[in-house]
Amino acid sequence: MKKTLIITGLFMFIPMLLMASEPEKKSSTMPEYGKWETFTTKDGLPANKIFCVRADGDRVWIGTSHGLVLYENDEFKTFTVEDGLAHPGVLSIDVSELTGDVWIGTLGGMNRFSAGEFETFTQFNSGLANDVIYSVVCDREHVWCATGGGAGHYDTYKEEWAIYTERNAPMHEPWTYGVCAGDNKVWIAAWGGGVIEYQYESGNFRDYIDPDGEMEIDLFPDDGVVHDITTAVSHANGILWVATYFGMSRYDGNHWKGYFDHDSGLASNFINFLKAKDDVVYLCTDEGLSTFNSEEWVSYKKTAMGGERLYWKDGESSTKSDPTGIAHSFTIGVDLQGDDTIWVATSYGLSRGTRIN
Repeated sequence: MKKTLIITGLFMFIPMLLMASEPEKKSSTMPEYGKWETFTTKDGLPANKIFCVRADGDRVWIGTSHGLVLYENDEFKTFTVEDGLAHPGVLSIDVSELTGDVWIGTLGGMNRFSAGEFETFTQFNSGLANDVIYSVVCDREHVWCATGGGAGHYDTYKEEWAIYTERNAPMHEPWTYGVCAGDNKVWIAAWGGGVIEYQYESGNFRDYIDPDGEMEIDLFPDDGVVHDITTAVSHANGILWVATYFGMSRYDGNHWKGYFDHDSGLASNFINFLKAKDDVVYLCTDEGLSTFNSEEWVSYKKTAMGGERLYWKDGESSTKSDPTGIAHSFTIGVDLQGDDTIWVATSYGLSRGTRIN
């Protein structure tokens, strides 16, 4: 009898030992930000209208309505047309991982900032499709830009341009608004034409449009991109995120999923920009900054008392006040610096937040 008890107890104890020896599995945590700081002209910025922000290691590049700004060593340095900038209105910025060159999209052409010098590309001195550059992205030796006259591709090795419009790509019109790259593909947000996908290997295009053709509402949920008026695209971890002025779409390569402010934690359907990093997408809307990891939402808004964080998961929502808050609820650009710092471009000031979880 005693032997039976000992053996039985031993078999019960073995799985407990095995369980104890396994490393603890960490659940994915939705990043949460606070301790917000606001920077305006009082702090050295040339303007309070901030269009974009791009972190580059210890440096941060900022696009404003009155010039390009470099934030480094706690100081702001402004570059203007006198320094070689194509136009004072800077709409987009990206940094080449290959060379460290900074590519700047403006309202009057595109710049490459290299070794302290500006090189300007316009439709008159290069193969640039149009001088209004809404978005620019560096992908290895390739530089892609979304312009008011089509998408542009510049091969920095061959120093050759290619232009894509409704004449040689499945676009309804040449106005493009956003571009991103990943998995040997490029995605272009085409105004009124959904999303255009370009494959490097084949050189072929395919388009993703709202199948129901309804311009006012999403008639059939999750049948494709929620609307044909797309404003931005971002790709990370095999997921394509698409911003529109009527909600957001998520595409995993097989299935589409739409998100709206009335049935999720999205702050507003009017999305100016989005950026995905790992499993989280950061969305700039006209009513605040929203973050989402495919399960839960955290949104940030400016209030008269500072700010507030809004939480949403599985249909349940809650709100928490924040004594600081983002600079303004009309958010236009966002980027992450390291694991703990977030920068947000707004219509009235630049915000820096610190991760608090």
